[in-house]
Amino acid sequence: MSTLWSKGTQATDLVENFTVGNDRILDLRLARHDANGSKAHIRMLQSIGLLSGDELATLTEGLDRILEEIESGTFILEDDVEDIHSQIELLLTRRLGDIGKKIHSGRSRNDQVLVDIKLFLKEEVGKIREEVLSLFRIMQDLSEKYKDVLLPGYTHGQIAMPSSFGLWFGAYAEALADDMYILRGAYAVTDMNPLGSAAGYGSSFPLDRMMTTELLGFAQPEYNAVAAQLSRGRTERAVASAMGAIALTLNKFAADCCMYMCPNYGFIKFPDELTTGSSIMPHKKNPDVWEIMRGNCNRIMSTENEISLLCSNMPHGYHRDFQLLKDILFPALELMHKSLFMADYMLQHIIIKKDILDSSLYEHLFTVEEVNRRTLNGMPFRDAYRSVGIEVNEGRFHYKPSGCTTEGCNAGSPTSEAGHAGLTAQSLNHTHIGSLGNLCTEQIKAKMEKAADFC
Repeated sequence: MSTLWSKGTQATDLVENFTVGNDRILDLRLARHDANGSKAHIRMLQSIGLLSGDELATLTEGLDRILEEIESGTFILEDDVEDIHSQIELLLTRRLGDIGKKIHSGRSRNDQVLVDIKLFLKEEVGKIREEVLSLFRIMQDLSEKYKDVLLPGYTHGQIAMPSSFGLWFGAYAEALADDMYILRGAYAVTDMNPLGSAAGYGSSFPLDRMMTTELLGFAQPEYNAVAAQLSRGRTERAVASAMGAIALTLNKFAADCCMYMCPNYGFIKFPDELTTGSSIMPHKKNPDVWEIMRGNCNRIMSTENEISLLCSNMPHGYHRDFQLLKDILFPALELMHKSLFMADYMLQHIIIKKDILDSSLYEHLFTVEEVNRRTLNGMPFRDAYRSVGIEVNEGRFHYKPSGCTTEGCNAGSPTSEAGHAGLTAQSLNHTHIGSLGNLCTEQIKAKMEKAADFC
C-alpha cells in the first residue's frame, strides 16, 4: 500500500487492514476539502519562497484538475493507496513529476486531516442550519394556521390543561431556535484554522498561517500549535453536541406524533401512503416514519458520548484512535440530514383534527380555568381550588366558559356528546406572553434569526 510515511518497510496486510479499517471509504467525503486545503497551502509556500511562481501555477492546475474529477465523480481512491492525502499527492507526482512531492513542505498529515475535517464540518453544519430553518418555518406556519384549534395538554401522561396546535407547533419551533444557538457555537469551534500546526508542534519554516486562514475562509486560526491538535475530537464533539440537541427536539416531536396518531387520541393523521400497514391486521396505519425518526434521534444523541469516551484517555498530541472519529460522526451526520428532511416532508402533509374537545373525555381539562374564574371573582385561590376539587370528586363539575355560546358549551354536561364545541384558544382568555392567545410567533422568529446569523 502506498503511504506518505513509508520509510522503506511495509506493514503486514493484517496490520494495514486493522489500522485503516473503513477510513478509506469515509475519506472520499474529504477529497474536495483536501484539494482545496492543498491549494491554499501551496499559495502560502510560494509567498514565503518555498515554491516558485511557475511551480505554484503547475501545482494549482494539477489540483484544479483533481477537483474537476472529484466533482464529476471520476476521482477514485486506488486500492493500494492508504488515504485521500496519499492519493492526491500520488496523482500530482504521477502527472507532474517530483514537483508534486513539494506540496507537503511545512505540514503533516496531522494538520492536513484536521483542516479537511474542519472544512467538511463547516459545510455540514451549514447544511444542518438550512434544514433546521426550513423545519422551523413550516412549524411556525402550522402554529399560525391552527392557533385557534384546541387540544388537550398532558402532564404525567394525564389530561392536564387546554393546549392548542398553535402552542404545540410553536413550542417545537422555539426549541429549534434554542438548538440553533448550540449549532452556532459548534460552528464557531469549527471555524478555526489548524493548518500550519504540522504534527502538533509547528514548523521551522516561516509559515504564514494568517494567509492560509484567510484563503480557506476561517474566522481565525487555532493559534497554539498544540491547541490545534487538541481540537481533534473537541471539534467533532461540539458538532455532535449540537446535533444531539436538535435530535432531542425531533425525538420528542416524533414521540408526540406517534401518540397523537394513535386512534385512542386521534389528534392528527397523515395520508395513507405516508403510513404503513400490518401483515395481519388490515386496519393498521402505523407511524413508522416517526418511530424510525425517534430511534435514529436516540442514536444521534449517543454520538457525543461515544466521541467523549473515545477521546477521554489520551494525552495531548495525535493518536491513531482519532481516526475512528469519522466512523462515529459521519454516519450520525447522515442520520441528522435524513431526519430533518423527513420531519419537514411529513409536516407538509399533516392533517389536523379540529373538533377534539367535543368529546366529554376532556371535561376535567378546564378545572384550572374554573379555579381561576372563581379566584378572579374574589374567592381565595386555595378555597377555589378545594371547591372545584370537591365537585370533581363528586361528579358535579361542569365547566361553563363565558366565552363559549354554543348549546354544547352552555350545557357543559360530562355526558353530553357536544362537549365544548365552538371553544377556541381566544375564548379561554389566555393573554400573557407565550400562552394560547399570545403565541409570540414574530418574537420567536426574531430569536431564530439572531441564532441563525452565522456562516
